[in-house]
Amino acid sequence: MQQADAAPTRDEAVFRDMPVHKAVITMALPTVVGQLIVLFYNLADTFFIGRTGNPYMVAAASLILPVFNISNAVSDVVGLGGGTLVSRLLGADNRDEAEKVSAFTFSAAGIGAACWSVLVLLCMNPMLKLLGASSETFAFARTYAFCVVVLGGVPTILQLTCAQLLRAVGYSRQAGFGISMGGILNVILDPLFMFVILPKGNEILGAGIATMLSNVVTLVFFLITIRRIQKSTVLSLSLRRGMPCRTSIRSVFVNGTPGGISNLLFNFSQVTINRLMSGYGDIPLAGIGIVLKAERIPLNTGVGICQGIIPIVAYNYAAGNHDRMNETIRFSRRLGLGVAAVSIMMYELFAGPIMGMFIPEAETVRIGAGFLRARCLATPFMFMAFHILFSIQAMGEGKVAMALAVIRQLILYIPLLFIMNALFGMYGLVWAQLIGDAVTDIISYLWFFRILKKDKYDNLG
Repeated sequence: MQQADAAPTRDEAVFRDMPVHKAVITMALPTVVGQLIVLFYNLADTFFIGRTGNPYMVAAASLILPVFNISNAVSDVVGLGGGTLVSRLLGADNRDEAEKVSAFTFSAAGIGAACWSVLVLLCMNPMLKLLGASSETFAFARTYAFCVVVLGGVPTILQLTCAQLLRAVGYSRQAGFGISMGGILNVILDPLFMFVILPKGNEILGAGIATMLSNVVTLVFFLITIRRIQKSTVLSLSLRRGMPCRTSIRSVFVNGTPGGISNLLFNFSQVTINRLMSGYGDIPLAGIGIVLKAERIPLNTGVGICQGIIPIVAYNYAAGNHDRMNETIRFSRRLGLGVAAVSIMMYELFAGPIMGMFIPEAETVRIGAGFLRARCLATPFMFMAFHILFSIQAMGEGKVAMALAVIRQLILYIPLLFIMNALFGMYGLVWAQLIGDAVTDIISYLWFFRILKKDKYDNLG
């Protein structure tokens, strides 16, 4: 049932009335901060584990990072798809269906999270062997995975889904605060469990427990927040109003799956690079593990910008306000490329000290600094790949977004890893990202403008 006479709400004020640059900052800044703090607590695990001087513990945590990040993919399938649809339904002034979609999204995320945790538990040993765990890293990796994925999978996925739903109705600040709070708590709990509560030799167990508990606390905060604001928004965690229509359910998965597939393939590519790099020994593996986290500072900033604009783009696309949608995409693109340019300069100048912050072992620092200087050059191309993908998703073009996600990772980047490894060794693995994303951006941009031309609003130049 549509509610055409409903009073203006927060989502309408931010998405429809606020100046574009202010709306983008309002939505993107808390998301960026949250993304960076999430990254910060992931880096904190590596930092504190690195303080042990044990490269095998660092390598073990690096091996599990892609598996932990697959939780984001599970959340994206329903959280990103559901949140985007909620924003589009608000733009179309169908608030009753938006409420049903939000409740369905939360329930589906809980079921998916439980299935993922059980799957990892049942397949733990073969999974670790597939990831390239050696005899020195196997036990450490198993311990860390059990804490952060098996025990922590449900709270991790549900809190990410709640953040997506809050952003969908304009509560980006609350979403960013909750994610930030969890990250800060993790940084506090890491040294407490690693060096105070647990005996020496159990540092990786302490890091895993800290991550799990911080996600539990974040989920509790989001549940309380949604309960508090649900009377003034379309958000709901209960299906008491009934299921959404079949078209909406299909739309959740059609438009969420590209983000999930993109995230899944991104992490599969990280598993691949870890697997191939492990062939050169545990020291290069530890080095690339640190680099893959350090490079995420500009990447997470860019993803935060993209996630922040999704509700604005989706709302205005559904409302037919294409000029405002176009201006949002242009402004956010300039913002993200500016961040990428600054990050390249910083990493080129300070690659050695950055590596030294995470582990004092000289050989790991030397190899890792070379990796970082090469990998950072791919940053603007990586941002543009995500920016185009998220923009297309917000416009409801799920099939196109899916195709682009598959092309980027499965057809271009992952095969390039094997080719570059065969031709140039471990440094070929590092350069493959830049080549793959440069080609991806050309394909994505051509496809993007084809969509714009089809819909007759091609003033995005």
